[in-house]
Amino acid sequence: MFSLLGRVMYRWRWAILIVWSAVLLLALPILPRAGEGLKGGGFSPPTTEHARALEVLHRDLGFSESTLLVIYQSDRMPASDPAVQSAITRSLARVRALPGVLGILLPSVDPNLISDDGDTAYAIVSLGLPLVEAERLLPAFEQALQPQDGLRMVIAGAPVFVRDVETVSQRDLRRAEVIVFPIALVTLLLVFGSPLAATIPLVVGAAGVALVLVSLVFVARATDLSIFVLNLATMLGLGLAVDYSLFITSRFREELVRHRGDVSRAVERATATAGKAIFFSGLTVLIGLMGLSLFELMFLRSVGIAGVLVVAWSTVAALTLLPALLSVLGARINRFSLPKRAAVDSDTQGFWARLSRGVMARPWVVLVPTLALLLLLGAPFLRANISSSNATILPQDLESRQGFDLLVSEFGAGAISPFLIVLESSTGVLTDGHLGAIHDAGARLAGDPRVTRVQSIVPPTLPKQQAIVAARLQGGLNRLGIDTGINRLASEHAAVILVYTDYLPNDVASKALLTELRATAIPGFEIMVGGGTAEIVDVVGEVYTDFPRAIALVVVATYVVLLVLFRSLILPLKAILMNALSILASYGALVWVFQEGNLSQYLGFTRLGFVEASLPVVMFCVLFGLSMDYEIFLLSRMREEWERSGNNVQAVSMGLQRSGRIVTAAALLVVVVTGSFISAELVLIKALGFGIALAVLLDATIVRALLMPATMRLLGDWNWWLPEPLRRLLPRRPPAEESA
Repeated sequence: MFSLLGRVMYRWRWAILIVWSAVLLLALPILPRAGEGLKGGGFSPPTTEHARALEVLHRDLGFSESTLLVIYQSDRMPASDPAVQSAITRSLARVRALPGVLGILLPSVDPNLISDDGDTAYAIVSLGLPLVEAERLLPAFEQALQPQDGLRMVIAGAPVFVRDVETVSQRDLRRAEVIVFPIALVTLLLVFGSPLAATIPLVVGAAGVALVLVSLVFVARATDLSIFVLNLATMLGLGLAVDYSLFITSRFREELVRHRGDVSRAVERATATAGKAIFFSGLTVLIGLMGLSLFELMFLRSVGIAGVLVVAWSTVAALTLLPALLSVLGARINRFSLPKRAAVDSDTQGFWARLSRGVMARPWVVLVPTLALLLLLGAPFLRANISSSNATILPQDLESRQGFDLLVSEFGAGAISPFLIVLESSTGVLTDGHLGAIHDAGARLAGDPRVTRVQSIVPPTLPKQQAIVAARLQGGLNRLGIDTGINRLASEHAAVILVYTDYLPNDVASKALLTELRATAIPGFEIMVGGGTAEIVDVVGEVYTDFPRAIALVVVATYVVLLVLFRSLILPLKAILMNALSILASYGALVWVFQEGNLSQYLGFTRLGFVEASLPVVMFCVLFGLSMDYEIFLLSRMREEWERSGNNVQAVSMGLQRSGRIVTAAALLVVVVTGSFISAELVLIKALGFGIALAVLLDATIVRALLMPATMRLLGDWNWWLPEPLRRLLPRRPPAEESA
């Protein structure tokens, strides 16, 4: 089949180039809109206890779907000064008229909105808009906000956070593109020794990424996609397309020499061998990324959808556009080649052959320390604090990060994200019995040393009976049309207790308190606990409930594909285990660098104190496929020699020599592409780029160059074992389509 594909690509080369050119010309006007329709967030599923608690608060207590915080500071007067309070009111006068604004809570009404030292105050603007629409309101909001002399204002809140994430994502993408293309071009030039051959993979990669970005524009109209897919699509798309182009172009040049300049035969053989390996390696990457479709989080589903598009277009470009270009260029691909050193007998005396023989001469001496090193690198993952992201993933020059830092420093780490204990009763909240139960619960919580403040319809600071009378009085006044604020804390059938602490939501102490709160019973009520900590714990719980299923799907499906490709029971299992080692090492690096802050001064970020929950999942699904790419290309050459000679040591030595240099170059290019995202300002993207680059580097050096030949030598002929029943069942390998 792949030989036929190569012949078709050669015969219709001009028609294929014309079709690709037309498609890319049509794509050009759409490319600038690649970010349209993509959404921030997507890290919280809608079915968790936190989400259900918010639904009750929206429905029964009128809690807004989104809120904006306007933070005020004055150098001349304290925030509690009447002049400052009057200026705050004036600044928000025009905001009240904006569509979607439900109400504004001023610090003059709630003294808790003024910091203890009196230097800072904030107002809460409640919006009856979903997060996406609230983000679109921001320009009008900022225009309506009236500046006041001597008063500094900073806007914070989820809509600002989402906007800033989108802004910095676009900046990161442009910066990475500027970095990656020149470095990749120099790397390819060193690999191929020819400017023309070095340029072709970048052309094919750029064409594939362009069509991925255009596809995302149309997919975003049909389903929600996260803004983060732009960075991932570029990172993964360039890496895969350049990888695939590198393998096919290298094989084409090899076949061109072997067939004495016969371009048609060289294209056919390159497509039949390297093209086939690309098809199967693309299939393994596709399987890995499809595992993300099992998750409820919009962010992870988005990455899965974008990943499928990336693999599809990268494979199509490598199997159609690239052979057509090679068919047209022919022997001219080697023009202007750089001077080369005198060749040696590459099959027996080359670097990779000598390295593999040295490793196989002492396999245990290599295996034990190599395995120990990878496990040591992965050990920090045992200390992982898996959590969800907040504004600390943003650079400090953005408004939402500045607002977050200001609120934490002036009001305490937990002041802006209280626990929300949502109470429901079918028999009514405003009875003496139920009000007494709420008071008792609030008083118990107020006595907890971890709790700084408790707010509810029944103030826990008052004696029980006095608090009940006050609550009923407020309820009566509210029914007469006098706004006492009670409707924000209770309705006929629902109430909320707000519990404030001095901890950030992802702090271990906050998580321990959440566990206790969810185990608390209040007579007469059904209880749900929401808030920042609850959202984090629920998200992590949802993700890591689905993760084992995704791992199982990816591993089993990959095993079956490799079983069919290599006709061996042992090789697929060994490949999976070695992949797991490089992934584990990158997990450990995530903890050591980003959670614990090592190297933060060199990489340009503030220590997070946690590992973002989605990162290990995305990295597993991406890296499992990428690492399997290199395994397939190496094992394909080894299988080819094994079938010819039947000698395991010779198969490993010659297979590694023939493909080791190209596989290492391909891995180096992926390291360059993904490593360029270490320059990202968004810590989530920085961590993803760092983790993937490190894992691929370890995989291409320690794992493939040392661990692979050592294990192949120890297993011997068992590498190629396949029971007779399976041998008859699996399709035979056509002799015309050998390995890459």
